[in-house]
Amino acid sequence: MKSSFIKIQSLRLARVIKHCSVFLLASLISVGVAQAEYLERVEVQAFVQDLVATEGFSAVELAPIIAAASYKQTIIDAISRPAEKVLTWKEYQDIFLTERRVKEGREFMIQQGQALARAQQQYGVPPEIITAIIGVETMYGSNKGSYRVLDALATLAFDYPPRSKFFLSELKHFLLLAREEQLDPLLPLGSYAGAMGYGQFISSSYRHYAIDFDADGKRDIWDNPVDAVGSVANYLAMHGWQAGELVTNRGAISDNARPSSLADVYNVDLKPTMSLLALGKLGLSLSGASSDVNAMVSPMQLNGKQGAEVWLGFQNFYVITRYNHSKLYAMAVFQLSEQLKAQDLANGSTR
Repeated sequence: MKSSFIKIQSLRLARVIKHCSVFLLASLISVGVAQAEYLERVEVQAFVQDLVATEGFSAVELAPIIAAASYKQTIIDAISRPAEKVLTWKEYQDIFLTERRVKEGREFMIQQGQALARAQQQYGVPPEIITAIIGVETMYGSNKGSYRVLDALATLAFDYPPRSKFFLSELKHFLLLAREEQLDPLLPLGSYAGAMGYGQFISSSYRHYAIDFDADGKRDIWDNPVDAVGSVANYLAMHGWQAGELVTNRGAISDNARPSSLADVYNVDLKPTMSLLALGKLGLSLSGASSDVNAMVSPMQLNGKQGAEVWLGFQNFYVITRYNHSKLYAMAVFQLSEQLKAQDLANGSTR
């Protein structure tokens, strides 16, 4: 039995050696072929070679990391059916607009009041918006994800063709992030898509937008809520948040509006592309709020609990969708923030 096992391993090693570049060979052997399934693949070897050539890594350094990555079918299953694509608004809001999420959001706002106030002053983003994003993403840090980030990104980079290019880039960013922040790349946990920390930053966002908001010398969005608050605010500001401006508001349809004309403008683009003046000519106006008639908005129709709902999304709504490219996500963040703000006022806050 032992000799048969050795023979099988030898044959497997020979197959790997045949397809492996010379500069990876020593690293591959030191890792152990039985652990190196990803490293056997030509596209993975090319990825490693690129990092060695362009980012100053060594094959000896990268081989054991990539070899330690594990394929996870549950990750493929999860990304194939995200809630934003399978749920309607009336179903989606039941997940995120709950009494518990509002209650715990208020507790978070009290606990992190100083950081939230400073973030608003520095970046112009209201505390309730920052809190709502963290609440929607991780229930204020209580559910930051249970997948190893390395496993998630390797699985999606090499075994999910629809978005392999994107996740290959994120895997590269993750390895760079681990080096820059002196993290062990085998340890960080996150979502099935490799998002991390309170605010669920992907690796590229972590590198570009995470900040050391408490000035302790490191950017920690996993265990430091102050850094998380500042990082979310910085992310929104860098994507064009407009302080003091509307996020979204209900639309009012006039009696003489033509439903067929309005149907053509709903849900066309997350980015504001139509002026209030142009929509007014079609019989659709802003309900209960005032704004410049030249302001650009994105008209939306959502299937709510009482039927169709018409909303007009402004620039700030679009900015929230830069966090997650879904109008349902942005609407959940907005409405949760409104509930947090209403409770904040009811409790007598003077902020």
